[in-house]
Amino acid sequence: MQQRDEELLNFDTSTLEDWDPARARTALHGKNGALYRNHLHIALLLDQWATAESRRTDIDARYKAGYVQALADMAAFLRQTYYLPEGEE
Repeated sequence: MQQRDEELLNFDTSTLEDWDPARARTALHGKNGALYRNHLHIALLLDQWATAESRRTDIDARYKAGYVQALADMAAFLRQTYYLPEGEE
């Protein structure tokens, strides 16, 4: 079952440098809406992965912090429409 827009867009935007809710809504309903929905779903999975990794105690703290940050950055880029075909939100 496809998630509703509100579920896909229910995340903390305070750390996103380029968050534009209007751009996100336009992308959801535009030519590449299915692709953007997929990106938002992947971002949710990346958040879950980052949370799980942040709880690990068997790895170096600096490595863990970098790994968690990389997952968060990927989720942010996906949410901010960076990986949609250019000019086709």
